[in-house]
Amino acid sequence: MQPILYIVIPCYNEQEVLPLTAPMFSQKITDLYIDGKISEHSRVLFVNDGSKDDTWNIISELSQIDEHFCGISLSRNRGHQNALFAGLMEAKDKCDICISADCDGQDDIDAIDKMVDEYLSGSEVVYGVRSDRKRDSAFKRMTAQFFYKMMRTMGADIVYNHADYRLLSRRALQCLSEYKEVNLFLRGLVPMIGFKCSFVEYSRKERLAGKSKYPFKKMLSFAIDGITSLSVKPIRLITSLGFIVSLLSIVGISWSVITRFINGPTAGWASTISIMCFLGGVQLLSLGVIGEYIGKIYLEVKSRPRYIIEKKTEEKK
Repeated sequence: MQPILYIVIPCYNEQEVLPLTAPMFSQKITDLYIDGKISEHSRVLFVNDGSKDDTWNIISELSQIDEHFCGISLSRNRGHQNALFAGLMEAKDKCDICISADCDGQDDIDAIDKMVDEYLSGSEVVYGVRSDRKRDSAFKRMTAQFFYKMMRTMGADIVYNHADYRLLSRRALQCLSEYKEVNLFLRGLVPMIGFKCSFVEYSRKERLAGKSKYPFKKMLSFAIDGITSLSVKPIRLITSLGFIVSLLSIVGISWSVITRFINGPTAGWASTISIMCFLGGVQLLSLGVIGEYIGKIYLEVKSRPRYIIEKKTEEKK
């Protein structure tokens, strides 16, 4: 029996690109069904992440025109990770396999064929991995490489050059649903699931229409959230730094006392100010990192819902 596939696509203000990419996803479902790889009950599930434009109306119209389309609309903008998680949880009891992808058409849609083949060969998780970054600017390539290296250095187990283009089996989705944290970073959570995994390389394309929803400032915030959600290594680095500064302070105090008795009073205004500024900077940086973790704890303890579904399209059987 062929598996039921759901392609989950988060959407935020995508009225320009959605009419272009939706037919591509529908055609891919049809082609895979004709090839006998998936069930005729497979669907494309759009998640409207509180869009302010005509995105939800387009999704509703698509669901009425083509039975392959269905959608849910969140009550407000919750961010890409929460919107994606909402779609995965909506699909987990309806499908055998689920593939998450972006709406902009940059993820090579033909890689879905290879992902399904990997699943049929026994993989529970299949990661879509970029084969190159030729289309990125030099700055984007540099920051992306720094991001992945920094995440690994900080103890986060993420797949290099992998975003959120992946296949998950129903069993993997059920396991993912057991992670209850409010601060979601799916690139780090999915590898924690385990199970047999494989990788499919693809070349990322240009965005078909619209503008990117991830400027540098948002990417930086995303990286900080990823590190603090998955690793306590920054706290340990602060502890190590504090230990080193304490040792240096003891050496400095000893040196100043010895100098005082040997040479008498000396002018030390500049050195004193330098040390105070250094220690003040270290303390503020440490408090900032600790505060980031306390903020995460604060949000987790509240246990607020990660998303609220306001509307659903009528899914045709």
